[in-house]
Amino acid sequence: MSETSTDQGAALGEQTRGRAGKSDQAFRTISEVAKDLDLPQHVLRFWETKFHQISPMKRGGGRRYYRPEDVDLLRRIKALLHFDGYTIKGVQKLLSIGGVNNLPQSSSEESPQAIEKTSETLGQLDMLSNHELTGLVGELEDIRDQLKKYIS
Repeated sequence: MSETSTDQGAALGEQTRGRAGKSDQAFRTISEVAKDLDLPQHVLRFWETKFHQISPMKRGGGRRYYRPEDVDLLRRIKALLHFDGYTIKGVQKLLSIGGVNNLPQSSSEESPQAIEKTSETLGQLDMLSNHELTGLVGELEDIRDQLKKYIS
């Protein structure tokens, strides 16, 4: 193979890879969204039943195509459910009160730094003795009880 044809083959490969990496405004299939959000496809279909704001376009055969705003909403819902401790009912209430545009931004991030910090914290907990953990649980229960006084 000549050097020119090798260069052309490399350029063709780059073009193909470029097409696979869609623009931010492109519609996405359920498999692409599931992979991007690191969620199983059945979870996305389930969330569609719980959050009417998620409404992907459906083509012949029921194939789903998610708009960029659908993907953004799914990402925010995932963060609220998985990282911020909201329940499905809690997120539904947030959506009914403030709408999609007023959903709070997640206080947690799924960034490498956040994951590293969580791993570090878990590693520190592994090094604690049962006695130390029991003490921490007691302190947390005291804090909970104090907070209940202010909430009630």
